[in-house]
Amino acid sequence: MLKKLRNLPLSAYLFTKGLISDIKNDERGLSGVVVAILLILVAVLAVVMIWGFLGGWLADLWETIVGEAGNIN
Repeated sequence: MLKKLRNLPLSAYLFTKGLISDIKNDERGLSGVVVAILLILVAVLAVVMIWGFLGGWLADLWETIVGEAGNIN
């Protein structure tokens, strides 16, 4: 019984060290984070591309709307 009590701190230390090591080396959640970041990046790039393609057309359309609004009075 005394031997078990003497080994208790060492057992607790080794258990804790193994648990921390397992948490550090766990890479299961990494892929979800990477996928989320890539989806956000793709969405931002899509918005930038659409704005680049339609920006001139939207500016012309806005000028037409504002010009016609001035003629309504």
